[in-house]
Amino acid sequence: MTKPLLAARLAVVPVLLCALSGRAPAEPVKQLRVCGDPNNLPFSNEKLEGIENKIADVIAKDLGMTVAYTWWPHQRGLVKRVLNTQRCDVMLGIPKGYDPVLWTKPYYRTGYVIAYRKDRGLKIRSLNDPALKKLKIGVQVNTPPHDVLGQLGIADNVVGYQLMFDSNFHAEDYPGKLVEDLIAGSIDVALVWGPIAGYFAKKKAAPIELVLLEDRPDSGTPFAFDISMGVRKANKELKGKLEDALDRKHDEIKRILEDFGVPLLPASQEKAGDKKPR
Repeated sequence: MTKPLLAARLAVVPVLLCALSGRAPAEPVKQLRVCGDPNNLPFSNEKLEGIENKIADVIAKDLGMTVAYTWWPHQRGLVKRVLNTQRCDVMLGIPKGYDPVLWTKPYYRTGYVIAYRKDRGLKIRSLNDPALKKLKIGVQVNTPPHDVLGQLGIADNVVGYQLMFDSNFHAEDYPGKLVEDLIAGSIDVALVWGPIAGYFAKKKAAPIELVLLEDRPDSGTPFAFDISMGVRKANKELKGKLEDALDRKHDEIKRILEDFGVPLLPASQEKAGDKKPR
């Protein structure tokens, strides 16, 4: 018998053995390949402790998949250099209407908040409150609340913090620092993205009041946003599967968000193309 023929016969032995035993060869478990930020709590990290880590796991299990991560800080070329080069297939936690991707229906809605210590006796409910002209305000720069403060002429008593975070640069500017400074009393009021405020206040067991900011139609400035998942623009099949899983797992996802202290708003009725959070 020639070597090629012997090799061909040996190659079918595993298949024959499975057939004789009445079992088909096991198919490999498919992967939900997620673009993850390695160090960006409360959203995600390499220890799989974040909101998006937990939600990705729920969705993957529903789809009969396991989660596989490609780690990349989410503010530096993620779509162009990672998603669109097929190193991963899905991004979590993106705003509905984010143009570089094909986005799913939203799975939650949240917004920016006014945060302050409950023991301060403050009753601030909007950015028009005159008290904000006298208090020391911490705000994430280049965000809608920061813009509105400028429009209101409030600047001298404002301390700027970064919203975007990359642990490779400026590690001291991690997202929770604004909330921790508020707890410590270094600032009087914080204007901060709701999931960050809720998570760090809960983590520190701090008596923090969170007031969701209402949109300002007069200025065209939105403070609340629908949050979706994103896939490559041509990947309509995966988008559909994700949306079906989001429907089935709606209640479980809501529990995860609540466990992380995320302040939630009712889903909006706005259409695709809404403005995006900054």
